[in-house]
Amino acid sequence: MTVLTSEPTYVGYADAVDRLRADYAAIPTGAPVRLAKRTSNLFRPRTPTSTPGLDVSAFSGVLAVDPESRTADVLGMTTYEDLVAATLPHGLVPLCVPQLRTITLGGAVTGLGIESASWRNGCPHESVLELDVLVGDGRVVTASPTNEHADLFFGFPNSYGSLGYSLRLRIELEPVTPYVTLRHVPAGDAAGLAGLITEIASSGEHEGERVDYLDGTVFSRDESYLTLATHAETAAYEPSDYTGEQIYYRSIQERRSDVLSMHDYLWRWDTDWFWCSRAFGAQKPLIRRFWPKDRLRSDVYWKLVALDRRTGLSSRLTAARRRPPREQVVQDIEVPVEALPEFLDFFHREVGIEPVWVCPLRTRDSSRTWPLYELDGGTTYVNVGFWSTVAVPFDVDPAEGRVNRRIEQVVTELHGRKSLYSTAFYDRDEFGRLYGGDTYARLRAEYDPDGRLPDMWTKTVGRG
Repeated sequence: MTVLTSEPTYVGYADAVDRLRADYAAIPTGAPVRLAKRTSNLFRPRTPTSTPGLDVSAFSGVLAVDPESRTADVLGMTTYEDLVAATLPHGLVPLCVPQLRTITLGGAVTGLGIESASWRNGCPHESVLELDVLVGDGRVVTASPTNEHADLFFGFPNSYGSLGYSLRLRIELEPVTPYVTLRHVPAGDAAGLAGLITEIASSGEHEGERVDYLDGTVFSRDESYLTLATHAETAAYEPSDYTGEQIYYRSIQERRSDVLSMHDYLWRWDTDWFWCSRAFGAQKPLIRRFWPKDRLRSDVYWKLVALDRRTGLSSRLTAARRRPPREQVVQDIEVPVEALPEFLDFFHREVGIEPVWVCPLRTRDSSRTWPLYELDGGTTYVNVGFWSTVAVPFDVDPAEGRVNRRIEQVVTELHGRKSLYSTAFYDRDEFGRLYGGDTYARLRAEYDPDGRLPDMWTKTVGRG
């Protein structure tokens, strides 16, 4: 039986599509096209524009959840927080739930996403069955793996809105239990970490116990942990609560086992934006005691970051204290698991951010190719996420991106890939080799022949 939500409706969706197409057609030729969104999880600067963005507020919500087929029809601007709220009462969740609440489903598909289920389920786009896309020439087309728009279906992931905007997506869901048990397993140095990831990704278990979710934390060159989570129908003891004064990432070092509700496990990293809340003093006991619990959220911290960008306050304070300028290094990269020790050795030596997040990733179906972010179907990759700033010499402009450029160079040398939600410095030729090349050019020619949407390099490197 299909369970429909009261809002939105399929009729309302059809009307919203008509309005959006009319609004898109009304944008003058040559004027920049952007979405008007209340939230963003992008960390790259964008060139300001006076042109109003397309109003896509009507494309938020879950149209239907079908517990029998384990599928959902979801509007593209729906946050994962709202999506999970609609599916979890049925004992179901998306196959990959990115770790921050306000990431949207459409954003995770066009810009990629990853989480601790990715070692068995891949990324969010790999569980999409079909999607409606407003493409650059103004049409709304439905793309699936087998219809006349299959090229768009496979080329849409990692296109960052340069081919169009997803309006509705039909996705697969998977069953979950009310609780998960956690084991924080010490892995030692990078070689030990890579070996343990390889073992678990191959067997699906550790010490005879099944593993359902897998991610890790590297605190220093010689201290790392893999967190193994397993579905559980009941909790052996009172589940932990990391939505208030207790801080999840610190528990990884402090305890070997834990229990969380399924809901709290999905959002375990959001309360402190992994560990980035410390930049705002939110982890100091006195401040945390008075910080409203419902404001311990990644989107709140993001607004503080956006405010600092607008005012330049932190840069001015750094200069006033006569401290070296700092380059923002906010990145997620993937390297093959066998290259993880070499990458982390470079990272500890030349970058020095601690801690960092690691998350194993394998393509769900090795027979499928996603040309704009192509990974070897037979390889286990490890995502490494690091989000902070790094001091640079006084005579260096942080905007040059010296540290970020070096990271890009090493990732390419190790046959890896870098996500494009943050700053990137590739020239056009290298970018084309890494992200779609001729395939992308053919898709642009087919779905946006007049170039109404900024191309992918312009959007992700050129600040478009």
